[in-house]
Amino acid sequence: MIALTLAEIAEIVGGRLHATDGSPVVTGSIEFDTRKVTEGGLFLALPGERVDGHDFAAQAVASGAAGVLAGREVDAPAVIAPPVQTKHANAYVLAGDKTGEGAAVLEALAKLARHVTDRLKDLTIIGITGSAGKTSTKDLIAQVLSPTGETIAPPGSFNNELGHPWTALRATEDTRFLVLELSARGIGHIANLTEIAPPKIGAVLNVGTAHVGEFGSREGIAQGKGELIESLPEDGVAILNADDQLVAGMASRTKAKVVLVGESPNADVRAENIELDEQARASFTLKTARGDAQVKLSLNGPHQVGNALVAAAIALELGATPAEVAQRLGAAERVSAHRMVITDRADGVTVIDDAYNANPDSVRAALKALATISRATTPARRSWAVLGPMAELGDDAVREHDEIGRLVVRLDISKLVVVGEAARAMHQGAHLEGSWGDESVRVPDADAAIALLQGEVRPGDVVLVKASNAYRLWRIAEALLEAGTK
Repeated sequence: MIALTLAEIAEIVGGRLHATDGSPVVTGSIEFDTRKVTEGGLFLALPGERVDGHDFAAQAVASGAAGVLAGREVDAPAVIAPPVQTKHANAYVLAGDKTGEGAAVLEALAKLARHVTDRLKDLTIIGITGSAGKTSTKDLIAQVLSPTGETIAPPGSFNNELGHPWTALRATEDTRFLVLELSARGIGHIANLTEIAPPKIGAVLNVGTAHVGEFGSREGIAQGKGELIESLPEDGVAILNADDQLVAGMASRTKAKVVLVGESPNADVRAENIELDEQARASFTLKTARGDAQVKLSLNGPHQVGNALVAAAIALELGATPAEVAQRLGAAERVSAHRMVITDRADGVTVIDDAYNANPDSVRAALKALATISRATTPARRSWAVLGPMAELGDDAVREHDEIGRLVVRLDISKLVVVGEAARAMHQGAHLEGSWGDESVRVPDADAAIALLQGEVRPGDVVLVKASNAYRLWRIAEALLEAGTK
């Protein structure tokens, strides 16, 4: 963050000073975990379901923090945030915030982030949203832009009212690109996030059914995702997926320049001649108005082509050549954990850990990658889909889980292991689609899945593990990999 005194921060957020004359200067990072506090940093005192950050204020300052941003008086130099006057759109983050103090701290943090990003005149802010693929695309964009200038992007899926300003405040006078993920569980959420750090470039990847329980329909999701495009200035750029009609239709909602990406012939930046290797890594011809280039990705899964096109379009708008884009895309690596991490055991078992999160669109993409990898050899390898529940699907939960089970059969996946009661409809859908015998099995939890797999997986098998992250099914992938070392 740029250097600011506690007094300056208090003025920016409309707060008051406590136990300080305001002269300490914040020069380090802003943190809400005392274990990560740096010298000269600012500690966020946030209440949670189990602990309250206000109780750790003195500890944070003893660890080097210049002060604390708090919702009430604490035993340390602090800026006390003013009460929130309106309900915060993303209040789901604030579980455990009984008094509104956490909301006040987050509101102050948002004001601070807006002040800092407004002051950084050489900073280009890039916003990414979509029902699936945000984190992988964000990681790709950051890697493609970093050779051009210092680039800041959030770790993992840090994309809500805490992660958004926290990431924005990582920017300094040396930062040229700030890449931000924007998530939403309702109308107005993305609009609020764009007020915190206004993007000049915005990309919408797709409109699926993630969070349909909150939005009510895909059209409602499109309305919410399009808030990013509406926020762009006239001299901005909207990157839209030409292959998704709901996304392409957002072109009418912005005054910014529109760049279409995809495999569609009308895409401005498109992929042609797509081929997949034995690990579902894509090669394709990148077609642009400035020339063509050959791209070979090291990332796994056919869905990475669309992600790469978004990153390519953004880099081209910021001055890179097609050849530079192709080289950088080819060098890009997986950054965030538990996302299409493919590991070969010594005995030939391949484990695909894609268990960080799951929604119908991302599960379909992962299953297609599994099918591609298992069929890359002759004879085909035996394939396992170990799938847990997909969260936040509302009234569509049974239907969506049922359709995934049916897709497993249609893709001719060898074995389906359904983990947890909430995913029962996957098991039922597989049986109804293919009249399976023991090809599909339902187990109560991750431990039962581990026991089953360790007893039945054999050399040469390919095992995909995927579920919404609350279920922590990556433990299954980790157990399989550990077993392979014994």
